[in-house]
Amino acid sequence: MSITRTGESAQDADPRRWWGLVIIALAQLMVVLDATIVNIALPSAQEDLGISDGDRQWVITAYTLAFGGLLLLGGRIADLVGRKRTFVIGLIGFAAASALGGAATTSGMLFGARALQGAFAAVLAPSALSLLTTTFTDPKERGKAFGIYGALAGSGSAIGFIVGGLLTEYLNWRWCLYVNVPIAVIAVIGALALLHDSPGRPGARLDVPGVLLGCGGLVAIVYGFAEAQPLGWTDPMVLTLFAVGVVLLATFVWWQTRAPMPLLPLHIIKDRTRAGCFLTMALAVIGMFGLFLFMTYYLQVILDYSPVMTGLAFLPLTAAIITGSTQIAARLLDHVAPRLLMAPGALLAAVGMVLLTRLTVHSSYAADILPALILMGLGMGLIFMPVFATATAGVPPQDSGVTSATVNTSQQVGGSIGTALLNTVATTSSAAYLTAHLTDPAQRALVIKEGVVHGYTVAIWWAAAIMLLAGLVAALMVTAKPPGHGATQEARMPENVA
Repeated sequence: MSITRTGESAQDADPRRWWGLVIIALAQLMVVLDATIVNIALPSAQEDLGISDGDRQWVITAYTLAFGGLLLLGGRIADLVGRKRTFVIGLIGFAAASALGGAATTSGMLFGARALQGAFAAVLAPSALSLLTTTFTDPKERGKAFGIYGALAGSGSAIGFIVGGLLTEYLNWRWCLYVNVPIAVIAVIGALALLHDSPGRPGARLDVPGVLLGCGGLVAIVYGFAEAQPLGWTDPMVLTLFAVGVVLLATFVWWQTRAPMPLLPLHIIKDRTRAGCFLTMALAVIGMFGLFLFMTYYLQVILDYSPVMTGLAFLPLTAAIITGSTQIAARLLDHVAPRLLMAPGALLAAVGMVLLTRLTVHSSYAADILPALILMGLGMGLIFMPVFATATAGVPPQDSGVTSATVNTSQQVGGSIGTALLNTVATTSSAAYLTAHLTDPAQRALVIKEGVVHGYTVAIWWAAAIMLLAGLVAALMVTAKPPGHGATQEARMPENVA
């Protein structure tokens, strides 16, 4: 049997590619968990730096705003300059910004460092995913690789709560930022030694109008959702941000049909399966991120868990996501259509959320919370892995970075929408409950807790409905066949050719 000299055979001859996957996965984990690792540390940082209640949200928002708004730019830079080079630059910049944030002496210094983290994460995340896409082209190996990647992308937020709780309780809040530095150093050394990539396109030019329109529109939308939480959905500033964002994005789409070298080639999102993956990801993350917020406060405020106990309470969810991605989805994707994993996964996650709508102020973790977390984790694992693998399959090498960025953008924007939307639903429902039930001053403390939990359960019903919608979108729009069947494999073969 002769071996053809394709990019895939070169990959097969490189025994170090799995170590390269470890480096890619490590970088992705760092980026994803940093969105939540500071959540548990936020009260300590607020007290230490004298941050007001009105400004404390910027510790989170500065990161998500820069990350979500600049992802398309980061993805295209990876395509133009070279994915390995931008991966290393992103790691170094992320580590430097983390060190700056850990050493912050004022609130402004911390906010600025978090924004810098988000900007470098916007370069790092699409580089990591596109390196994975062009390194693993064989369907069976691709399934395993994306299973690991999807598990980390899905569980990174939960891992952030665990690590954040441990660091805050046993060291201090600054280590939630400092911890990125040694991780990044290891990843840089590993990337230089293990990762391979074809050079960028030196003659290519960046679509500057596309950058301004696309990134500006995304920043306005993400900022609008961030401000909707404290200001309300009908606030003039929030409505203006949404209007500006929609106009900029509409103009961006129009410009992409005329730009000589577009920032986001529209054929990427015109593909029905790929668009279905983007939308499924966004909807699934809306439900999941909002739920993380509620469960964190429920465990700490209602059940009086310590930061470490709160983090450990998310451990079964993390284990279930990893199991769903690596042991179920990765093993089945080569044999079944992606939507036959994604749609049942969304249904499973929605069932887990419905179980949480029964929460009361006296609920038991083992009986009322643990089964729901396991179901949600398995469901999310079945969604994340096939979404990442399917959305990036068959994309030409010159567009792999921006395609990867679009997947990450749908995840990041979905998280921003979910946090703002579901938090607004929860606070509104709680206020209505307190108005109706806060009549006996002797029962005030209990009624307030009951009102808070009532708000959470109403918002969780919304999250479950959105998760079901994600499953419906996957079932109707994601029409790809199993990667091991048809011509999909052949379409991916040239991706590693230098």
